[in-house]
Amino acid sequence: MMNEAYSNLKLFTCNSNPELAEEIARHMGVQLGKATVTKFSDGEISVSIWESVRGRDCYIIQSTNNPVNDHIMELLIMTDALKRASARSVNAVIPYYGYARQDRKAKARDPITSKLVANMMVAAGIDRVITMDLHAPQIQGYFDIPVDHMLGQPILTDYFQLKGLEDMVVVSPDHGSVTRARNMAKPLHVPIAIIDKRRPEPNKSEIMNIIGNIEGKNCIILDDMIDTAGTICNAAQALIDLGAKSVYACATHAVLSGPAIERIEGSVIEEMVLLNTIPVPEEKKIKRMTILSVGHIFAETISRVYNNKPVSSMFESD
Repeated sequence: MMNEAYSNLKLFTCNSNPELAEEIARHMGVQLGKATVTKFSDGEISVSIWESVRGRDCYIIQSTNNPVNDHIMELLIMTDALKRASARSVNAVIPYYGYARQDRKAKARDPITSKLVANMMVAAGIDRVITMDLHAPQIQGYFDIPVDHMLGQPILTDYFQLKGLEDMVVVSPDHGSVTRARNMAKPLHVPIAIIDKRRPEPNKSEIMNIIGNIEGKNCIILDDMIDTAGTICNAAQALIDLGAKSVYACATHAVLSGPAIERIEGSVIEEMVLLNTIPVPEEKKIKRMTILSVGHIFAETISRVYNNKPVSSMFESD
């Protein structure tokens, strides 16, 4: 039954994370809009909207994970379809924003693909983006439209608070994640440590030093994503080698590409805690992996945006 509070709202999903979209809809008490996203025989993407959206505020739930290019095109094509069907607004709910690591020119003649993708979304007619834990927060500035940047860290913090570990220390896997680690450590009332690493090439890292006291501590490594898991597994081993009692790892985005699962299974990590911004296939779910949901966060955010209420207050208590 439709929640009357959202009589002018329509939720749609493409193919990247329909389970999360269903969960968001349940939290809000609404049904997902009727739409299909398929492919023609030559690989071109076909989108069909099977209900009226004239004058409605439409929200498309779509992470841009692997296959990233297909999922981006699905989002752009559905946006175009909704715009041409006279939707009042089209809001992209992107739990995981792909290409976020290509956010600057690291060397001569590099593209800034993160900005390019933002331009494509704006050109397609998206009016607002709701996302979570961008790899670099300044990516918000790549969009010429409003961006609501949600945080996954409070969900992870609550989980470890309930776990009740003693002698905890939150570990940043690199200098770029220090703020994220500090934000987690503050409500837990524990110190932080920082891993000094260098990255000789993409998806490879070397641990150089560890800043902070981790000896005899239960360490929690916090990152925004786990891709090939090389960095996090190397970091965990370095912490154990230097006297840590145990190592837990957590991240918002479960990219889990290449040898990630094999590495995690062979690592010293006690537990890997991830959020479901990206769906984890059954074959990649292992015993030491815990997956927490972000559905309630996005449901509340969509509700606040739709009702013109502030979003930042959701995280002020943390």
